[in-house]
Amino acid sequence: MRNYVAYKNDIDKYLKRLENKEYREYTREELIIKFTPLVENIARKFSTSQQASGVMSILDLIDEGNIGLIKAVDKIVWETIYDTNDPEKRLKSFLSKRVKGAIRRAIDMNRGGIRIPEHKLNEMRKAAGDDKKAVEMFFNSIFQSLDDDTNGTSALAESIEDIKEYDTNMLNAYIMGILKIHLDTKEFEVIRLSYGLDCDKHTASEIAAKLGINGTSSYVRVSQLKKQAVDKLINNVTYEQVIDFL
Repeated sequence: MRNYVAYKNDIDKYLKRLENKEYREYTREELIIKFTPLVENIARKFSTSQQASGVMSILDLIDEGNIGLIKAVDKIVWETIYDTNDPEKRLKSFLSKRVKGAIRRAIDMNRGGIRIPEHKLNEMRKAAGDDKKAVEMFFNSIFQSLDDDTNGTSALAESIEDIKEYDTNMLNAYIMGILKIHLDTKEFEVIRLSYGLDCDKHTASEIAAKLGINGTSSYVRVSQLKKQAVDKLINNVTYEQVIDFL
C-alpha cells in the first residue's frame, strides 16, 4: 500500500458507486470494498494501543486486516446471517471478529522476543552459589522485559549490545507452567493478565474488575497480589528450574 491517499480516493469513489441493496446481493468484490472502512477503523484502534505500538505500522495493520476480511467474506453463510432480527449487525460482528483475529496474529508474529542483557545473565550465573538470588534476578529480569514496550526492546537493554533474546512463545509456556504449580488462582490470573501471558496486557483496574476485587483501592490490592505472586515464585522455584535459560 505505497500510496495511501490514492488508495483512499479509489475506495471512496468505489463506495459511492455501490448500489443500496441487501448485503447478500453484493458480489464478493463489492462486499470486500464495502467493508474496507471497517478494517481501517479496527486497524487504527490497534495502532494506538500498547499491543501494536512499535510492532507494526498502521499501513501494515490495514493490509493484514484486509487479508482477514477477504478470508471472512469467503466464509459467510447467508442463512446464518439472516437468521436474526438484525442481519447487518450480525454480519459486521462476524467480519470484525475475523479482521481482529488476523491483525492480532500478525502482531504476535512480528513482536520481538524477550531480551535480557548479557551482563545480567552473567550476574545470575555468578550467583549460582546463592540459588535464591539467582532465581530472583531471573524473574525480575524476565518480568521487567515483559513489562516493557511490545516491540521486544527492554529498558535493561539500553546501550547494551550483547543481548540474549528468548523465543516469546517458549518462555511464556515455561512461565505459565511455573505459575500453575506455585500460585493460587488469583495470583495466577494477576500475573497472567498483568504481563500479557497468552492474552493482551491488562491494567490493574481491569484486572480488579475481572477478579471481582471491589473498592476504591482495588488496584492497590491487585498490585499487592502481583508482588505476592512474584515473591512466591522467587521463594519456591529452584535454580535448576531456570538454569537452562541462562
